[in-house]
Amino acid sequence: MHDDRALVEARLDRVLDERIRPAIHPVTTQLAVEIWSTAGEPVPVAEGLAAPTRPIAAGSAWGTPWGTSWFKVTGTVPEEWAGRTVEAVLDLGFTPRQPGFQCEGLVYEPDGTPVKGLHPRNHYIRVAAPAAGGERIHWRVEAASNPDLEADGVPFQPTRLGDKTTAGDTPQYVLGELRLAVFDETVWDLVMDLEVLGELMAELPVDAARRWEILRAVSRALDAIDLQDVNGTAAAAREELAGVLAAPAAPAAHRISAVGHAHIDSAWLWPLRETVRKVARTTANMTQLLQDEPDFVFAMSQAQQYAWIKEHRPEVYAKVKKAVADGRFVPAGGMWVESDTNMPGSEAMARQFVYGKRFFLEEFGVENDEAWLPDTFGFAAGLPQIIKAAGSDRLLTQKISWSKTNSFPHHTFNWEGIDGTRIFTHFPPVDSYNCEMTGAQLAHAARNFKEKGAARHSLAPVGYGDGGGGTTREMVAKAARLRSLEGAPVVRWETPADFFAKAEAEYPEPPVWVGELYLELHRATLTSQAQTKRGNRRSESLLTEAELWAATAAIRTGVPYPYEDLDRIWKTVLLHQFHDILPGSSIAWVHREARETYARIAAELEGIITDAQRALAGDPGGGNELVFNAAPHSRRGVPAGGASARPAEGDGAVPLPRDGGGYLLDNGLLRVEIDERGLVVSAYDLAAGREAIAPGQAANLLQLHPDFPNQWDAWDVDAFYRNTGQDLTAITALGVEGAAVRVVRTFGDSRVSQLLSVPQGAKRLDIHTAVDWHEREKFLKLAFPLDAQADRYASETQFGHVYRPTHTNTSWEWAKFEACNHRFVHVDEPGWGVAIANDATYGHDVTRAVRTGPDAGVTTTVRASLLRAPRYPDPETDQGTHHFHHVLAPGATIGDAVREGYRANLPERRLIGTATEISPLVTVDNDAIVVSAVKLADDRSGDLVIRLYEANGVRVRATIRVDGLATDQVVPTDLLERPLPGAKRPTAADDGVMLALRPFQMVTLRLPRGSEGRSA
Repeated sequence: MHDDRALVEARLDRVLDERIRPAIHPVTTQLAVEIWSTAGEPVPVAEGLAAPTRPIAAGSAWGTPWGTSWFKVTGTVPEEWAGRTVEAVLDLGFTPRQPGFQCEGLVYEPDGTPVKGLHPRNHYIRVAAPAAGGERIHWRVEAASNPDLEADGVPFQPTRLGDKTTAGDTPQYVLGELRLAVFDETVWDLVMDLEVLGELMAELPVDAARRWEILRAVSRALDAIDLQDVNGTAAAAREELAGVLAAPAAPAAHRISAVGHAHIDSAWLWPLRETVRKVARTTANMTQLLQDEPDFVFAMSQAQQYAWIKEHRPEVYAKVKKAVADGRFVPAGGMWVESDTNMPGSEAMARQFVYGKRFFLEEFGVENDEAWLPDTFGFAAGLPQIIKAAGSDRLLTQKISWSKTNSFPHHTFNWEGIDGTRIFTHFPPVDSYNCEMTGAQLAHAARNFKEKGAARHSLAPVGYGDGGGGTTREMVAKAARLRSLEGAPVVRWETPADFFAKAEAEYPEPPVWVGELYLELHRATLTSQAQTKRGNRRSESLLTEAELWAATAAIRTGVPYPYEDLDRIWKTVLLHQFHDILPGSSIAWVHREARETYARIAAELEGIITDAQRALAGDPGGGNELVFNAAPHSRRGVPAGGASARPAEGDGAVPLPRDGGGYLLDNGLLRVEIDERGLVVSAYDLAAGREAIAPGQAANLLQLHPDFPNQWDAWDVDAFYRNTGQDLTAITALGVEGAAVRVVRTFGDSRVSQLLSVPQGAKRLDIHTAVDWHEREKFLKLAFPLDAQADRYASETQFGHVYRPTHTNTSWEWAKFEACNHRFVHVDEPGWGVAIANDATYGHDVTRAVRTGPDAGVTTTVRASLLRAPRYPDPETDQGTHHFHHVLAPGATIGDAVREGYRANLPERRLIGTATEISPLVTVDNDAIVVSAVKLADDRSGDLVIRLYEANGVRVRATIRVDGLATDQVVPTDLLERPLPGAKRPTAADDGVMLALRPFQMVTLRLPRGSEGRSA
C-alpha cells in the first residue's frame, strides 16, 4: 500500500462529511409544523400546549429575542418503514455555534409529559425501534429564542440583546427542516469507528507503528465503501476496522474516569428564569440517555438547579429522583450553587455547603464528599476548612488551567488552607469541563497529567454545558470504543466518588499546596458591577444581624423565630453568589434583576431586625434610646451582640483651617491633614508618634486608568492598564459640612463627592465616597500610599486572613497584581501597622516603591478598586451612582483591622424603648475570637447555634458564656449542626465553656434549649 498519510486523512474527512454522515438518515419525510409565539415571559406548560397555532414552513423567521414559541409537530411513520428504526430530526434553526448559546427546545407529549431537549448537536427524538408503520407523531416543542450575543462571530462586542428591555423584536432564527427519518445504526456505528480511529491516528507520533496500522485499516475501510451505496456497504467497512479497534490498551496507559456532565451557569448570557428551562431540557436528555446506555454515569451539581426542576418541571424531577436512587445520576458538589469563592463572606461560604448538602440529604439521602467547582475564578485560602467542616474532604476544579502566567505544578495534590486543614484536590488534565471525548482532548489529558510516574488516574467531565444538553450518545459511543484501545487512554464511566477513591488509593502522599489557589485571569471580576457587590455585602451583613436579633428575641421574649423567611432569603443571596452573578460577568438583565432583588431583600431583613429589636426594647413610648451593636466586638461601651442606653456623643473632630489651605482634623488620637486639593497629606498617630502617609505623597487619591483588556471585558484587567493613568486632583468644591470635610471633584462625565471625618475616641479616618459614574472603559482606584516597609500584607478572607507579598520577586507574585479582600487590608512593620477597611469593595492592589534622598524608605501603596466600565456583556456596566465607605486606621494591629472591618459593615442601630440595657446572648472574653453567627438551629428544635473563629492568626484560649442557657450540654457540630463524631465537649469554666483554638480555627457549637425552647 502506498497511500500518503495526509491524503488518507483528507479522504477520510471528505467521505465522512459528504457521504457517510448523511447516510445515517437515508430516508426522510417532512413533518407538519405550526407555531404560536409570545414575546413576553414563558407561559405555563398547560397554556403553551393549548395555545392556537398557525402553519409555518422551513425557511421562515421566528423568535423575538428572549421570546418563546410553541411548535406543534405532527406526522405519520410511513407503513413501508415497518421493522426499521425511526427518529425525528428537528432543526429549530440551529447555527454552528456552540450549544447553549442560541435557541433551544423541550419536546412534550400532548399530555405535557417532557420527552427530550433539543440542542444544536442533539436534536433527534427516537420514535420507534423497530417501527410498526403508521405511528402518529403529535408533539409540542417549547422553543426559546435566546439571542446569540456573538452572532456575528466577533466576541466581546457591546450588544443591547442582553436585556429584554433593549433587545428589540427582530426575529433571531430561521426554521430548519423538521423531518421523520430512518436511522441506520450500522452507518452510525461506522461514523463512530472512523471518528475514534481518525482522531487517535492524528495524535500518535508520525513514525509510530500503531499510527500506520490504523491508517491502513482506515484506508481499507474507505475502499470497502460504495459511495453510491453507503448503507449497503457500511458493514463491510466496519469489518475492516474491527482488528485495530480490538487491540487493547497498554497496561501502563493513563486511566480516565469519564463523568457525564453539563456545566450549566445559573445565569450568564441569559437570565435566571432561562436557566430553569435549560436545566429541565438538559436533565430530560440525561435521564433518557441513562435509560439507553447502561454504562453511562451523569453528575450534576448545584442544589438550586435541582430545586428549580422540582418546582417548575416535576415530571422531569421524578425521573431525576429515580436515576439518583439508581446511583447513576449523581448529585455532586454539595453546594447551593457553584459560587464564586473569593468574595462570599465567611458565613455565606459556609451556608453554600449547608444549604446544598442539606438539600441533597433531604431529597436523595446523598451526602457528598467532594466540592465540585470546575468554573470558579480562583479559590480563597479559607475554603479547605469550610469544605471539611461541611463533612467533605475533596475538591474538583478545572479553571486554574486558564492561568496565563504560570502553569500550576500539580493535577492531584493536597490543598492546605489558612488553618492547616488539607483536602484532596484534583484538576482534570483534560483542561475542559465540557469534554467531547475527542482524541485530541484525551491525548492532551494523558500528556498533560503532571503526576505521571506517581499516579495515572484523572477525571474528565464529559458533555455540553450551559443548555447544550449534556452528554450525547456519540460521546458515549466513543467512550465504549476507548474502554481499552491501543494508543489511547483507558476510559471508564465512573462517579466522582469512584474516581477520588482510586486517586487517593494510588497517591497516598500527594504534594501539598499551601494558601489560596489564585487564578491568573479574570481579576476584574473583583470589581465589575459594583452595585451587585454592594448588594451582596449588605445582604450578608443584614442576615448576620437578622439572625442575631431574631435569636435573641426568640430566647428572651418568646417571639417566633422567622425560620421560613431567613431560609428563603439565604437561598436567594446564595444564588446571587453564583460565579457569573456576583463577579459581575453576566448580561444586563441579570444585574438589573439582582439590584431589584437586593433592594427587596434589604427591606425584608430590615423588617426582621426591627421587629426583633422592638420585641427586645419594649414600648417605643418608654423614652430610652437604645444603641444596638451587632458587631462581634464592644463599641463605645456597648457590648458585642447587646444594646444599652448611651448619651449622645459628638460626631467627631471639628475641622479647622490648615496653614496653606485645606483642613485639620484632630481628636487627640489621630491628626489628619487635608490639603487644598482635598487630599490626605498626613495621618499622624499621636500615641505612637508615627506618620502613616508616605513623605511627599497623598492618600484619598482617586486615580483613573484606561481599561481595555485583550479579551473578556467584564472579567479581565490586564497589567498594562497601569502603564498610563491620571491622578484626579482637580477640585470642584472643598468645605466643611458638620464635623466632616466635603470634597467634590468632577472629571470626564462623572462626579465624586466625599465626606472625610475623624470620630471622637477612635483612631481612624472615615471616608464616605459617592460617585456618579459615566465613564466608559475606565478603571477607578482609591490610593493610600503608606510609609510602611512591609514585604507582605494581610487581606481578610473567610474565617481569617491571607498574607500576600508586596514584592514581585517571582512571576507567581507578579501575577497577583489584582487580588481580593473582604472587609480589610492590613500593612505593618513590626510593632506598628495600618488598616484600610471597607464596606463594599473587594478588588485591590498593593505595590512597594523605594524612596531615596532625605526621606529614604519604602512606600507601600494600597489601592482599593472602586469602579470599572466594561461594555460586554453589559454595555451599561456600573453606569450610575455608587457609594463606598473606607476607613484608614493608622497604628492598627491585625486585631484592630478585624474590628474596623466589622464596624464598617455592621453599624450601630438606635431604637426608643422601655429597656435600658439588653445583655448579649453570647460573650467571649478574648477579642481574638470572633462570633460570626448566633442563630437558632435549622432543624427548628429551638436549640441555639453559635459559630466562632480565631481571627488574628494566633493560638488563643477563651471562655464563652451564653446568657440564660446552661452550657454544660454544649455540643461541637459540623456546619450542618450535626454532632462531630468523637469530639469532646468543651471544658466548663466560670459559668461558661473554655475553648483553645489554633490560628484561624472555626468552631460551631450547639446548645439544647429543651421543650420550652422548642415551643418558641
